[in-house]
Amino acid sequence: QVQLVESGGGLVQAGGSLRLSCAASGNIFSINVMGWYRQAPGKQRELVANIASSGPTNYADSVKGRFTISRDNAKNTVFLQMNSLKPEDTAVYYCNAYIVINGSLRQYSYWGQGTQVTVSS
Repeated sequence: QVQLVESGGGLVQAGGSLRLSCAASGNIFSINVMGWYRQAPGKQRELVANIASSGPTNYADSVKGRFTISRDNAKNTVFLQMNSLKPEDTAVYYCNAYIVINGSLRQYSYWGQGTQVTVSS
């Protein structure tokens, strides 16, 4: 059993900042890519950023230069620092991780429950 628990969402004014956290726990052998996705009302879920276990990162064009993804491998945690927030960043943000559980030879994709980020203009 694996759980991803997110925290850090909320309401912020345009130009403000928020920091999201996501901690993975359970029967974990290793974690490969961790990332953040978001889904706004009426839109498809989209990748915001992801980070490999060794450090390389990938960002959506819409957040480059404003958001920073990082991770603490010792704590199985991924972070998303969001600066210069815009109203169009408003969405439910979901944590995702590709995890190899103990006794398995393959990785599986796990999702958090989502955390609401609302940016007011």
